[in-house]
Amino acid sequence: MEAPRRPTPLSEFIRAVHFAADQHRDQRRKGVDASPYINHPIAVAELIASVAGVDDVTVLQAAVLHDIVEDTEVSLEEVESRFGSAVARLVGEVTDDQSLSGEARKEAQVLCARDLSRGAKLIRLSDKICNVFDVALNPPARWSVGRRRDYVEWTSKVVEVCGGVSPALEARFDQVRAMALEAIDRAS
Repeated sequence: MEAPRRPTPLSEFIRAVHFAADQHRDQRRKGVDASPYINHPIAVAELIASVAGVDDVTVLQAAVLHDIVEDTEVSLEEVESRFGSAVARLVGEVTDDQSLSGEARKEAQVLCARDLSRGAKLIRLSDKICNVFDVALNPPARWSVGRRRDYVEWTSKVVEVCGGVSPALEARFDQVRAMALEAIDRAS
């Protein structure tokens, strides 16, 4: 009988993707096309890997799990028991305090961004890139042009505070932000 194999970084990442997909299975994004929610955390992880060149499995697992505590019944303790304290710490850093109002959560993201770890800043920055892209090209049906513009401008504040973590991601954000504002202006 063959001895069990030790997990590889790739198998650990895929395990996190599988868990996230299972937990987000019935969720859809807010955009008019209501794409499967899991596409978003996968896109966040993909940006970190392909644009920032990060291959740290802990950061990539946390990226694919970054919304799991906010948007599912999974607790941070469960994330820790399944994926370890380092992944849970990163997920915790980017998890908004749901007891705050929407505006207070947005303010907290800007205020707390400077104190995030490098991995959490990478996740936050990649999340904002993906969200701005969606707000530009596939916005929530009920969002006015003004709300879309305000969202893009707010994300710029978060990204500015996270500055210095990845010049490549920051350049990508600038490109996506410019494209988004152009698309929003055309829609007005």
